[in-house]
Amino acid sequence: MTLSPIRSLLPFARKAKKEGRNVFHLNIGQPDIPTPPQAMEAIRAVKDRIISYGPSEGLPSLRALVAQYFNKFDAHVTADDIYVTTGASEAILFTLFATCDVGDEVIIPEPFYANYLGFAETSSIKIVPITTHIEEAFGLPSPEAFEQLITPRTRAIMLCNPGNPTGQLYSADQLKKILDLCKRHNLFMVVDEVYREFCYDTNFTSILSVEGGEDHVIVIDSISKVFSSCGARIGYLITKNEDIRNTVLKYAQLRLCPPYLGQVLAEACYRYGHDYIEEAKIEYAKRREVLYSGLNSIDGIKAYKPTAAFYNIVELPVPNATEFCKWMLSDFNHNGNTVMLAPAGGFYFSEHVGASQVRIAYILNENHLQQALECLQVGLKQYHKMVLQPAT
Repeated sequence: MTLSPIRSLLPFARKAKKEGRNVFHLNIGQPDIPTPPQAMEAIRAVKDRIISYGPSEGLPSLRALVAQYFNKFDAHVTADDIYVTTGASEAILFTLFATCDVGDEVIIPEPFYANYLGFAETSSIKIVPITTHIEEAFGLPSPEAFEQLITPRTRAIMLCNPGNPTGQLYSADQLKKILDLCKRHNLFMVVDEVYREFCYDTNFTSILSVEGGEDHVIVIDSISKVFSSCGARIGYLITKNEDIRNTVLKYAQLRLCPPYLGQVLAEACYRYGHDYIEEAKIEYAKRREVLYSGLNSIDGIKAYKPTAAFYNIVELPVPNATEFCKWMLSDFNHNGNTVMLAPAGGFYFSEHVGASQVRIAYILNENHLQQALECLQVGLKQYHKMVLQPAT
């Protein structure tokens, strides 16, 4: 297994901080918007004398609230369709365990969330990438392109919608066509919908709302981003396929139960979080504009305007983004600041693809985001002058 491209450069960032520099973290999707105050109060109000084991499927009250929440997206799910997991990470792992045997294949558009690769390697499952391109804003390939990659070992097509790390959004028509393909070949269609609330230009379509997918669809979800509660570690695996649910239950029982206090926090998020979600979406939309405007003012950068989530893959005018990101942390200083980015090569399965790209998470407030972009602009000029030009 390889180190996470999101966290692999943290030793360089820690060293920069020890040297007195401020590091603007654009490498990780850790929102700076406070967790809903009612959710924090719910944790403080817990009076239990013992934090006991709970149901392996998750608290019934939380599962009911999640079903109610999903039905606003025309998902038509019940509490029985929802298993609470220890973050979306565990939901991804359970999904791979439940749908694939050793050596089976899952087709995923790249670049993709880097942890998909780690979990596939953990499960001895082969990822089959289908490459998307920055020139097309990482749009979804055609069903025909997916179909060419299907083999007797293919078990699923996996999408992230809205996309991490690309910020793309797939339409209802695109989802339906991929689902039809999965039905023709008797495959599962797994969709990570963690960022569904943050769509800025067009409406979000949940794959759960597309008719005819009951036996094929598995959805991954989490409270981490939408409620700024990454450390609560509460996610969900949602499916109407009874065989998959029965299999997942075995893995859920093996790890006993999801975090109790995280579930308490999650319940409060769903009860009181409607206005919170709308305010967060407005804030991220503003940050998206700041990022896109700032990137367009930097010479040599290739960027597109993301339509959802809070990520953007950007191509830098450097041959090796990893080396540049290291240099920014180890050697660069602009008014006491520097910036940490995530090299995008780690989001690709194919080697040598995305070598000049980085993923930017626009999770900082507008002022800090502008300062970070200024660091990037100054840093690129200095890097060309001090590192690249002497080498040529």
